[in-house]
Amino acid sequence: MKLLQKGAEADIYLEKEKIIKVRNKKNYRLPEIDNKLRKSRTKSEVKIINKLQNIISVPKILSSDNLEKIEMEFIEGKKLSENLENLNWKNISEEIGKTLAKIHDQNIIHGDLTTSNMIYKNKKIYLIDFGLGFHSNKIEDKAVDLHLLKQSLNAKHFSIFPEVFNIIINNYKAKKSELIIKRIEVIEKRGRYRF
Repeated sequence: MKLLQKGAEADIYLEKEKIIKVRNKKNYRLPEIDNKLRKSRTKSEVKIINKLQNIISVPKILSSDNLEKIEMEFIEGKKLSENLENLNWKNISEEIGKTLAKIHDQNIIHGDLTTSNMIYKNKKIYLIDFGLGFHSNKIEDKAVDLHLLKQSLNAKHFSIFPEVFNIIINNYKAKKSELIIKRIEVIEKRGRYRF
């Protein structure tokens, strides 16, 4: 197994044509609480990815031990965090907007919406890493998801950021999209006045 990424929540390995995600034990937590948390997050991630399988492009789940390990299909494409500016980013931004509307219409919140969690392959955008994902029909949660994406675009792709985010928002046709987009402004104002 080859270690691809060491993260705070999980380590990602590549073995042949599959990804193995192992959720890390946290020694600062009581073992029974740690096991319960890792188990619930692992099961939740598997459930979310399986639910989205026929709705958007996501890696296929191959197996899971329902405690800490998930085996899934390896998507060999271009990570948007490293390649967005060099690709047809206008078309990609349209696709991102449509994709996010689809997951939010399923009341699924990604929880870590950044271009690091998007892979471009065969003119499709694959969303990966639903480790912080959860179910919610709240306007606030959907707006926070988009706000996080906006912040990450501004930080990582600042040269094309305003146009990219505008294209995403113009193609985000989720139910109650106007309310969700308005809520982003409220979240930003709230953040501005925090001390």
